[in-house]
Amino acid sequence: MTHLLEKNSPFIFSNECIQAFRTLKDKLTKAPILIAPNRDQPFELMCDACDYVVGAILGQRVEKHFRPIHYASKMMNQAEANYTTTEKEMLAVVYAFKKFRSYLIMNKSIVYTDHSALKYLFAKKDAKARLLCWILLLQEFDFKVLDTRGAKNYAADHLSRLENPYENIFDPK
Repeated sequence: MTHLLEKNSPFIFSNECIQAFRTLKDKLTKAPILIAPNRDQPFELMCDACDYVVGAILGQRVEKHFRPIHYASKMMNQAEANYTTTEKEMLAVVYAFKKFRSYLIMNKSIVYTDHSALKYLFAKKDAKARLLCWILLLQEFDFKVLDTRGAKNYAADHLSRLENPYENIFDPK
């Protein structure tokens, strides 16, 4: 239908345009459209990190199905891009809690991440200073961490899959 917006193009709303409009209308009126939060139910966070991006989705269960409330992602700076895998996954969780703090502060929440080391990191007392600071930051929230393989954490995984923004900086050719 975008060809209808071209300059000096005749406006002919063909059967193909009608079908595209109906498909668009159908997609916009069904999930995964954002829902309004219900403060009486626990919130769920899906977090993921890759080499250069962290992503998170805040949502809730409606009739046993996860429904998104908010999507968020950010590119890491050059220093963050050098973090270990565990630090990157923890960065994703910290980013999500900072981003969605107003939703999560007085509510129970469940964090889904595909890095099982994070579950044990909260009990560890001899972690790096950066990780200890993040753990302290997260202690004000009431949440539990569930390990979710990448295939089941598809939404947050998708948010964290972007091209390398530092490709030319790190690997000069």
